[in-house]
Amino acid sequence: MDYQALIQRWQNQDLRPWANCLPEQIAASLQPGRHGDLPRWKDALNQLPELEPAMVDLTGPSVRVGSGGQASSGERRQLEAGLRRLCPWRKGPYELFGLSIDSEWRSDLKWARLEQALTPLKGRRVLDVGCGNGYHCWRMRGAGAGEVIGIDPAPLFVLQFWAVQKYIRDSAVWVLPLGIEQVPKRLEAFDSVFSMGILYHRRSPMDHLQALRGCLRPGGELILETLVVEGDERHCLVPRGRYARMSNVWFIPSCAMLTLWLDKLGFRDIRRIDVTATTSAEQRTTGWMQFQSLADFLDPQDQSLTVEGYPAPRRGIFMARK
Repeated sequence: MDYQALIQRWQNQDLRPWANCLPEQIAASLQPGRHGDLPRWKDALNQLPELEPAMVDLTGPSVRVGSGGQASSGERRQLEAGLRRLCPWRKGPYELFGLSIDSEWRSDLKWARLEQALTPLKGRRVLDVGCGNGYHCWRMRGAGAGEVIGIDPAPLFVLQFWAVQKYIRDSAVWVLPLGIEQVPKRLEAFDSVFSMGILYHRRSPMDHLQALRGCLRPGGELILETLVVEGDERHCLVPRGRYARMSNVWFIPSCAMLTLWLDKLGFRDIRRIDVTATTSAEQRTTGWMQFQSLADFLDPQDQSLTVEGYPAPRRGIFMARK
């Protein structure tokens, strides 16, 4: 997990202020004592076989690297053993040398809902906030982005990214073990900023939206995906205790209220692209994520409600300009 090439590249760009503090940030985030499983995950990464892919496809539903014929049966067993030590895989799907990683989320379905509405990513510098293992970062690169930076504070997801990057070796795509709090304020360096599945986890959604705005260049595009509820601009769900068994859900606004928030913070050309109910076709338990998933979070007698009695998850996608 060597970030030196990125740091050196940024030293001669407008991202130099971030490059100057990045080594210390990364070292603090990946220090051995931060997570007890970190040494085990690093060992799993180091034990992956050395393979040379003849092809990489970042444009289809699965991020595809190599083919089954490019790895021996022993190498494929070694590959699977290492990748399974990095479970659970939340985002995907991936296919590495014929091995399919069926992740909890069919993240390709979310991408399909938004990709046609995007300002074309060709040549753009993109930030993906809360990117998980980087699945959408690869799809952004496949759509032509010139540089894609994902940030996520969860060490496991960062290790999963590096497991894929071991074979893709694309110097334009990086996942940093950081949260948005560690991005320098008012950086104004990105053409497109994505925040997908993050807003409702923030105690202050307005501060999160303002931080996203500070990452964008003037005229840059925000792509925001979040839980929403029905109602007018005065309606917002603030769950008591848990929502869909998640303890860190603070605010779920209506689409009208979210539009008002964006407008108040100075975003323009605000568009609601899609609202879709989450189903078990998109989020479910798999062999690569064997813990509870959506089916366990809904009322077994009424799938329109969570187990706590709140409206079941619906996700909205919004785009806006700085």
